Formats: sequence, C-alpha cells, structure tokens
Amino acid sequence: MPRKTKEKKIFVLDTSVILYSHDSILNFEEHDIGIPITVLEELDTFKKGNDNKNFEAREFTRLLDKLAEGHMLQDWIPLNGKNKGKFKVLMDFDTDPDARKIFNDAKNDHWILNAALALKAKVKDRKVTLVSKDINLRLKAKSLDLNAEDYETGKVKNVSTLHTGKTEIENVLSDDIDTLFKDGEISIKTVLGRKKAIANEYYILKSEKNSVLARYRPHDQKIEKVDKTSVYGIKPRNAEQTFAIQAMLDPEIRLVSVNGVAGTGKTLLALASALEQKRNYKQIYLARPIVPLSNKDIGYLPGDIKSKLNPYMEPLWDNLKFIQNQYKESDKEHKRITDMVNQEKLMITPLAYIRGRSLSNIFFIVDEAQNLTPHEVKTVITRAGEGTKFVFTGDIYQIDTPYLDSQSNGLSYLIDRLQDNNLYAHVTLEKGERSELANLANELL
Repeated sequence: MPRKTKEKKIFVLDTSVILYSHDSILNFEEHDIGIPITVLEELDTFKKGNDNKNFEAREFTRLLDKLAEGHMLQDWIPLNGKNKGKFKVLMDFDTDPDARKIFNDAKNDHWILNAALALKAKVKDRKVTLVSKDINLRLKAKSLDLNAEDYETGKVKNVSTLHTGKTEIENVLSDDIDTLFKDGEISIKTVLGRKKAIANEYYILKSEKNSVLARYRPHDQKIEKVDKTSVYGIKPRNAEQTFAIQAMLDPEIRLVSVNGVAGTGKTLLALASALEQKRNYKQIYLARPIVPLSNKDIGYLPGDIKSKLNPYMEPLWDNLKFIQNQYKESDKEHKRITDMVNQEKLMITPLAYIRGRSLSNIFFIVDEAQNLTPHEVKTVITRAGEGTKFVFTGDIYQIDTPYLDSQSNGLSYLIDRLQDNNLYAHVTLEKGERSELANLANELL
C-alpha cells in the first residue's frame, strides 16, 4: 500500500509573527508561505530603533532580500534548505467577503485578512491558514471562515508541568539524613535508587524524625546539604528562597532562572546574592525589558531618555534601597552600595542597551524575563563572555506584552529547554514574603 503523502499547506504570516522571530519563515517544514505586502509596509515602520522588535524587522528584511535574489517577489520563490517550501508576497486584496467592509475599517489587519482570503479563494485545493500572535486577529479570521493559528515554534506545551527545580521526598531513612548532616553529602542512589536525578535539582528530604534541604550535584552524582545563607543582610524565609540563594552563589552554576508571583522575593534575592559576590565580578548588571504603557513607545513620555526610562527602572532601585536600608548609613555596607552605583560597578539599565556587547566577568540579572521572547533570551545569553553569570527572574503568568503568553514567553522556554544541564539551575518560589496583604491579594484577587 503506498504511503500517504503529507498535505502541503499554505501559511500566511502576520507582522506579529515576524517581530516575534525573524526566521519564522524557515520554520514551516515543506509548507509554503504567503506574506501580505501590508506586512512589509508595517515592518518598514519598525526598522529604526534599539528594541528587539526593531532588530527582528531589520533581520527579516535582510533575510527576505537574500532569499529573493534573482526572483520577483510575486512569484513562488524556493526557501533555502532541504525539504523546504516556497514563499511569495501577496498583492491581491479583492475578495468576497471583504474584511474592510465587514469590520467597517481599512486598517492594516483587515488588509492582511483580505490577502489571506484572496489566496484561499484562488488555491481551492490547498489549506490556507493565517498565522498570528495577535489573538484578536485570529478570532476575526475565524469569523470569516479562515483558518487561523498561533505561531507554535518555541511554545511550551504544558506550563502546569514545567520544571519547578524542587522535589519533596518523604520516608527517607533517618540514618541517611544523619549521614547528610554529618558528612555534608551522600550518594544520589542512596536516596533515589534507580530513579533518574535532574542536574542541580533541589530536595526537601524528610524522615520520621527530621528533615534536611539538599541539592543534587551532577559532576560527582552526590546529594549535598544546603544550608540557609544570608546574603548582604537578606535572610531566606523559606526553603525555596534558600535554594535560590544557593544556586546564585554556586560558581559552577552559570545560569539561574527564578519563577514566582509578585512578592516572592525574586529580584531582591538575585540582587543581594550579586552584592554578596561583588569581589568575584567586575560589574553587576540589573536589567529589564522596556514594556511601554498602553503599548505606546517611550517616545510618548516627556523629558530626556533618562526621564523616560526612570518609571520602568524604579522597581529595581526600590529593591536596591531595601537592601541598603538593612544597614545604618554609617555602615561600610551601606556606603559601598552608593560607591558601586557612582563608580558604575553596579548598573541598572534597560535590557536593549546590551545588544551587540560581549559581557565578561559580570553578574547579570534579567528582571521581568517573562516579557522576553525565546529569541531575545537566546540573544541575551549569547552575550556571555568568560566568567559571566546570568540570573533570569519573572512570573510566567504575568505577561505585559500583547503577543506573548505563559507558553510562548522566553522564561518558560528557558526553563523547559535547559533543565537537567550541569550549568543551569531553576527554582520556583511559591510563598509570598512581601507582606500579609500582598499574599492576600495573590491568593484571593
């Protein structure tokens, strides 16, 4: 019996997909790609600037120019690579139904819908699907009987089963826990038997008599005892915070991610851990992506660039002030933080400012990492030079950008892809420690 061939489809890409990942056009296997001319017009408005969307727009334009060399864009052009399909720019917008008339607006989204509808009417033997990160555009497409999908590359399938970095094991032999207290380490097989251990996984081991915090050390397959350690005046208040501090202090772990809701202490612990190790690094960077209010560019805000950025950086300064206030103004620890800021040994900066740089011997904290795309996370990490450590903090459920969600953001992607790597550790903080009122809001509102 002959093997059934896979149906070859045509996917029409929206601007949001390209701004999410400039090489998305290459990720549709053998299927063909349609790009409405309106998308190219929109990308032209994004080509200037330092944000990641500006970079993606420029890179896609260069990629398209290279792929189209020797061809006309209105023809089907082969994509580079084995078993790849073809692409073309869609110029036909006359169709029935007409999205511009139905929605009583000739904005760009409706031109893009019309381009996909016109292609669907022309190639009746092929399935045409609009691909967009914009959920509203996908809903509009479906209302017009047009197939629509999210861009799935880089999405985590099930965030509810995402790696938490911690396992609680009960009924451990008291003698084994005593050994761990006495020697500081024990063989992983003694605790897990034949079960596979995840690199740098943290454990709460419990027996009938006592319990102990521990971590799996992958290089020698040992479980080591984890002690509660204060960092620059900040004491861990629960097991997960203890684990996070241990990961940030361990020189063998070069990449750490910390996920947790507001008030769990993610940024505070990262900054305090960095300050504790200030002698080990040339600089400390605390950065976050700029997510403009109401999706407007920061150019809408008054003042110079420093004044525009201050509202976004203020939460980071608040954490720094909290740590500084653990000490009296006359204490050397208090003065040292001020000196580090003045001497630029400690930098609080927008994440976009590090593009193209090589970062050597730096403790680099990326705050609000859930507002990054997977490609942005990769771009940041590839900046790492010798001796640099990265800490990504965020809440995968608190997304502030319109085209990301808990499955497609860069922090979820990082946790999913890098678990069980010797250089990486992850901890999910579960208990809010900011205040009883903050905990109440997280639980009930």
